[in-house]
Amino acid sequence: MNSDNIAAAEYRPLFLDESDPEDARRISELRAEDGIKFTDLRDLLRAEFNDLVAPPELSESPELDRWIYYPWRKAAVALPGPELLRTVRLDRNRNKLTRVEQEKLTKQTIGVVGQSVGHAIAHTLAMEGICGRIKLADFDTIELANLNRIPGSLFDIGVNKAVVTARRIAEIDPYLPVEIFNAGLTDDNVDDFFADLTLVVEECDSLDIKLAVREAAKKYGIPLLMETSDRGLLDIERYDLEPDREPFHGLLGGATRADLRGLTTREKAPYVVRILDAHGLSDRFAASLVEIDQTLDSWPQLAGDVQLGGATVAAAVRRIGLGGELRSGRTRVDLTACLDAVLEPDPVEELKWPADPAVAPRLSTEAQAVLAAAQAAPSGGNVQPWSLREENSAVVIELDVRRSSGMDIGYRGSAVAVGAALYNARAAAAAYGVLGEADLYTGGPGRHKRVAPLTAVLQLSDWSEPELARDYTDLLERVTNRNFGTGERIDPDVLEDLSTTAAKAGGGLRWVTDTDDLETAATLLAASDQARYLTPVLHAEMFSELRWPTDDLRAGLDLRTMELAPDELAKLEIGGRADVMDRIREWDGGVALGEYTRDRVLSASAVVAVTFPAPPVGDPEELAAYARGGETLQRVWIAAQRHGLAVQPVSPVFLYARQTGDLNTVSAEFADTLTSLQGRFLDLLGVPEHETVALVLRLSYAAEVTARSRRLPIPGAGTR
Repeated sequence: MNSDNIAAAEYRPLFLDESDPEDARRISELRAEDGIKFTDLRDLLRAEFNDLVAPPELSESPELDRWIYYPWRKAAVALPGPELLRTVRLDRNRNKLTRVEQEKLTKQTIGVVGQSVGHAIAHTLAMEGICGRIKLADFDTIELANLNRIPGSLFDIGVNKAVVTARRIAEIDPYLPVEIFNAGLTDDNVDDFFADLTLVVEECDSLDIKLAVREAAKKYGIPLLMETSDRGLLDIERYDLEPDREPFHGLLGGATRADLRGLTTREKAPYVVRILDAHGLSDRFAASLVEIDQTLDSWPQLAGDVQLGGATVAAAVRRIGLGGELRSGRTRVDLTACLDAVLEPDPVEELKWPADPAVAPRLSTEAQAVLAAAQAAPSGGNVQPWSLREENSAVVIELDVRRSSGMDIGYRGSAVAVGAALYNARAAAAAYGVLGEADLYTGGPGRHKRVAPLTAVLQLSDWSEPELARDYTDLLERVTNRNFGTGERIDPDVLEDLSTTAAKAGGGLRWVTDTDDLETAATLLAASDQARYLTPVLHAEMFSELRWPTDDLRAGLDLRTMELAPDELAKLEIGGRADVMDRIREWDGGVALGEYTRDRVLSASAVVAVTFPAPPVGDPEELAAYARGGETLQRVWIAAQRHGLAVQPVSPVFLYARQTGDLNTVSAEFADTLTSLQGRFLDLLGVPEHETVALVLRLSYAAEVTARSRRLPIPGAGTR
């Protein structure tokens, strides 16, 4: 270690292992001396480590605990080993820096030449933990006039500046290696200083040394940074990328070290102006240059500007160390300009929702009433994935593929919605006494002259069916209720009645009500939501469904129907940012993204799967089977509301996946995770292999809804 004849004890603490006999003797001697304070922080710091969220596994044992003696403080501190100390101290860096990034940055050895501005920079680098070793160079000692910008004290006057910096670093992380060159940078030690550097920061006053540092950076092929404490000027010189680059961006015009050596402050001024650009200087700094040797001893520097320089250089060091793009050149972080540009923030306004329509659709014919009932059916995201029309004394409901989404694998979810719409249409027709035959057509062009993947046709005749007609009024009152449940137990007879309702429609009902099972369901469904948030296409589709007050509320999810608490609404604004999701995905995080679903399922009385007989994958009539599952769903939903239950679909991403490859299409990155979740979820609800799921519902007892989703107008309906 090069210390230029200053003893290491002047700036490096003494490490003592109490299990070592010689060190134990030294500890006893120190305890016997007057005025030395001993503080044991080990238990306190271990407790702090144990309180961390998701602490890492440590490879070190208590055998690496040490007493750290600071001679200049006349104090000894007992600390855990370096790994625990670093983990706890830098935990609040996460995730502006992940642990992986932090570890990568510790491979850097940073040299800092000049310890006025350089003190702030070196100390910031150490505080952020973004290097594994620091070299400091400065020949000068602290004077009272330096304490306007160097965060030392009166007790540091007369002490070498590099020593003061090193001591300050040692008092936040004694394990961080620091080497000082208290003679400054000279021809004799420049190679020792640069030998293993990753990057150098140049902050000295002597122009010839500035040039020497650049020549050495060029020789060793490392980046150089310089921060000038006027208007936040930062210079970047990437000699690692541009080995032939001219020093100072070529602004010195060929001046040599001999030209620059031994200049007075006044003689330096022309070069300083050339390097810093006379037109870019602040008016106060430029005017001060005129006053040097007249009314000023040297150019001025303010502590705030110096501290800003520490932050700016640290940001550049992080970027370079992590392999980010940072080209040679200069930029300014000009706080004065920022303060000149102060603006009022946009006001936070309460959401002001438009009044519900004062007039109802005018339904002049029974066919329009039937169409209106069909339009009231549930669909994923309230996208209403159908087109409706009256044709030749029939109501036609066609699956509209343009309203599909990534989760709607093979249009199976849309088919469920079409089936629910057909059931609604039949119930309305029965109530109006115009019920006729209903048919489902699949297969595309040439098959029954239908081009949609699925078409439902209800003939309007003169039949009625009392049980079907009974559902008409209730289906118009059907609503999704996303309020928290009370957790009240559902009477088993109610669940049996719902199961009977499903069976009458040709389907089935599978459910869980046990607290532990509900917690498992909540965990699985939340994990599915996490994957949905973190899959870019699904994330974009999810937020495209949401409707704010200024949006067209006739389709999509009116935000009021989400029943969001204030904190959930705030989270939603963050959750809607694709760039935030990209970062969370990069960190392999995002468990909290499933909290909305998890919390509501935990408040449920039951989670049920509405099932139907599973057709073979690829069967031409598969979508028709899903449509019949949609009828089962609608009948169960109506029956549940008759029993006073709140109903909310909580269907997962994997719901309509039926074969290998389906989930790869939906979310390639999370396909394996979703496959595992699907298997566990179906096992939890006991869904047999011969059944498939139309929809998953949360049943609860809850408050009335704030708002109901609206619907697009039906063809030919006016207003009254």
